[in-house]
Amino acid sequence: IAGLFPLARFEIEAASIFPETPIMTAALEVVAHLATAEDRPAVRSLLADARLPVADLDSATQLTFWVVRDDSGRPVGAIGLERHDDVGLLRSLVVAPGQRLHGLGRALVRTLEEHANAAGIAQLVLLTETAETFFGRLGYAVIAGDRAPSAVTASAEFRTLCPSTAVCMMKRV
Repeated sequence: IAGLFPLARFEIEAASIFPETPIMTAALEVVAHLATAEDRPAVRSLLADARLPVADLDSATQLTFWVVRDDSGRPVGAIGLERHDDVGLLRSLVVAPGQRLHGLGRALVRTLEEHANAAGIAQLVLLTETAETFFGRLGYAVIAGDRAPSAVTASAEFRTLCPSTAVCMMKRV
């Protein structure tokens, strides 16, 4: 996946993302880049600050991150994809608190979905404690955790990193 597309561009109407909370009406250009080794500390910090799993970031295989950077080049959003055969585990969507409600999360999810599809991943699975409504708006459906594909239930995220109270969601791409 890492070499397929180095970046993705999306024009987003910020006010249309959360109609109940209009932010602005001007279109934003959100560019999601494949994360580099230099981005790792910032991504780890964003994840830790949001209380998302970081324990296996160095040991997880087939894990790719994309980032959105601010004007200074600092990552302000990230999303990870952990591949398990033809199933992808959407890992740790995070946007810095001061950058939320501007379409960054939605653009990151779209980037991940497009890369997953191009790489032959048929479905995406995720675990969340806080973003069920957000992912539901993007077409993810709640499923019982024991109904998730066995390829992802064997992952550290399912086995040890996320609590049993996390909601499991899935989407075909």
